Amino acid sequence: MTELSFLHRFEPGTVPGRPPVLLLHGTGGDETDLLPLGRAVAPGSALLSPRGKVLEHGMPRFFRRLAEGVFDEADLRHRAGELAGFVAEARAAYGLAAPIALGFSNGANIAAATLLLHPATLAGAVLIRAMVPLAEPPEASLDDKPVLLLSGAVDPIVPQENAVRLAVQLSDAGAAVEHRVLPVGHGLSRADLTLAAQWFRQR
Repeated sequence: MTELSFLHRFEPGTVPGRPPVLLLHGTGGDETDLLPLGRAVAPGSALLSPRGKVLEHGMPRFFRRLAEGVFDEADLRHRAGELAGFVAEARAAYGLAAPIALGFSNGANIAAATLLLHPATLAGAVLIRAMVPLAEPPEASLDDKPVLLLSGAVDPIVPQENAVRLAVQLSDAGAAVEHRVLPVGHGLSRADLTLAAQWFRQR
């Protein structure tokens, strides 16, 4: 595997023209965690899956938090820059177009932050159980980039109003946002898989 700035897994695409997918795991996951999800929802796409560099009680994450739902925003901004740099490296190393992020929980939050802070890095995103990453979002121009936001109606971690606020922030920045609220909690569900697969088929 090519040595880049993040430990990662890469699976080449098998269907020409399919957008590559950047897989971003949740707390405690690693670079193998979302590969089965990526294969299921975006068959034929190249898959790029880094491991978060921050450890919380031994569990990998993409950025630090001060408490549940309270982010270290300085660290988040720094880590989003690191991730954008890694994507640029991987695009050069593997000959990829700008990827669509597929993130869960902590991975969805770093994807949302990267969209807002480094808009050129991603071609779009599927954000599963994401919340507002930055209290004061930067001015960003997302140029109609497609974003699917999948929230849980009974998610104990992400309040519904927070997910709605994120959808508004991304829309205000110019993204083409589809926000679906599912009758589930914080964990991944069959409905997430179905909706994400439908969304990727339209790309």
